Amino acid sequence: MAEVITMPRLSDTMTEGKVAKWHKKVGDKVKEGDILAEIETDKAVQDFESEVEGTLLYVGVEEGGAAAVDSILAIIGNEGEDISALKGGSAPAAGASEEKKSEEESKTENEATSVEQTTAEVPAGVEVITMPRLSDTMTEGKVAKWHKNVGDTVKEGDLLAEIETDKAVQDFESEFNGVLLKQGVEEGGAAPVDSVLAIIGPEGTDVSGVGAAKPAAQSSEKPAEQKAEAKTEEKPAAQAVSSSSTDRVAISPLAKKMAQDKGVDIHGIQGSGENGRIVKKDIENYQPSQAKPAASAPTVNPAAHVALSFVQGEDTETPNSQVRNIIAKRLAESKFSAPHYYLMVEINMDKAIEARKEINSLPDTKISFNDMIIKATAVALRKHPQVNSSWAGDKVIHRGNINIGVAVAIPDGLVVPVLKNTDQMTYTQISAGVKDMAGRAKSKGLKANEMEGSTFSVSNLGMFGIETFTSIINQPNSAILSVGAIIEKPIVKDGQIVVGNIMKLSLACDHRVVDGATGAQFLQTLKTYLESPLTLLL
Repeated sequence: MAEVITMPRLSDTMTEGKVAKWHKKVGDKVKEGDILAEIETDKAVQDFESEVEGTLLYVGVEEGGAAAVDSILAIIGNEGEDISALKGGSAPAAGASEEKKSEEESKTENEATSVEQTTAEVPAGVEVITMPRLSDTMTEGKVAKWHKNVGDTVKEGDLLAEIETDKAVQDFESEFNGVLLKQGVEEGGAAPVDSVLAIIGPEGTDVSGVGAAKPAAQSSEKPAEQKAEAKTEEKPAAQAVSSSSTDRVAISPLAKKMAQDKGVDIHGIQGSGENGRIVKKDIENYQPSQAKPAASAPTVNPAAHVALSFVQGEDTETPNSQVRNIIAKRLAESKFSAPHYYLMVEINMDKAIEARKEINSLPDTKISFNDMIIKATAVALRKHPQVNSSWAGDKVIHRGNINIGVAVAIPDGLVVPVLKNTDQMTYTQISAGVKDMAGRAKSKGLKANEMEGSTFSVSNLGMFGIETFTSIINQPNSAILSVGAIIEKPIVKDGQIVVGNIMKLSLACDHRVVDGATGAQFLQTLKTYLESPLTLLL
């Protein structure tokens, strides 16, 4: 008899888990003790072993997707066994586990359920692909680009579309073979998680009876002119697929992870997949001698920004991206739900400037003032753990790791990649990490998990000459540090007026978690570390 495997609770604070990697696929034999999947919790990635034997008949959460604790993760049973009743019976339980979510998420779940009910009448051999949940906070996805058109043949592993979430644009691969019979969401349109994204099956199959996707409001509100323009530009866009994917290195998510684990430079690999895409077997079979000449290595270009021009008396519109919509929603929620207050302090950066010059005089070393501020902030958080905490309704969660989120401006708005365990990193590690993630953020190359788990955030506008400003807290953090420019100005030192290098810091705090005195003490410690950099070694 088939066994339902549910999403395990792997930590006390875990409410949902993300499948970082499946080690078995549907149809594979599973033995007791076999690693079924890698589950990413709010704290770590852990191997999850099977406790039953049989054949993997159903996967409830796709790789990269997330699900609530106790919802269906997989079903294992005898080959060919009918499990339709088990899959159908899971819907109410999943709904019950989500009762505490917001009204918008509840609405999404209801819509997804209606799609599941419709798919009960799906013709034989036809597979309904739903909008995946690619991040913990994702409630809807936007199709940034279709890589397959209706009528195209699709193979397992082929790149089907690029999905724009609230955090990044990610490639979405097909898990099935067949012909693309229907696109449930038009290019540029958005739809809730679990609604119909595409339908794949045998050529000529009638799928008109299968439920249609329910696009979000902004996709239906697009002007008719834009829709017509999108259709006329469809062919050029398709022709540009190979060049755009090459610019950012066309590679499957699994192959990319394997390359990172093995330390393989993906720029030196000739992909064997569609349009030269690097796939799993290319990494497995890679030999250093197979590397392409350095001259042919692609360069990563920053994300294209919509060119705006001023025309007297003429109003123009730019449709919001998914990232922009989510930024607006999250910042509004933070500003109106968390009682912000602000603390400001001036830092004398004379000794920090001297210390940076000495550090940068070392071979192959170059750090910025921002790197020094991030390091000092992380060490200061060790001494003031209350600032490294989160509000959770009836309790305050004191975070066990210090993960600094660094605000990065991108064409679509702002993202916050995260440096994990920042207090344990050196200056050079922080510098390399910030440069790498900032570069990939601008080319939309960040993974969702690289923007999750921050416990404190830093926003720096000093490079633009801004002396002081305040920021909105990046929840669930309880504080964010705003960093201004270093300005030469007269100061009193040893009773004399001299020229000093002054930098202003502003700390925005959530008063529910961080009291005024606590925030002030944190800033005093941070001031000490920056004005006397050697104290960081104590």
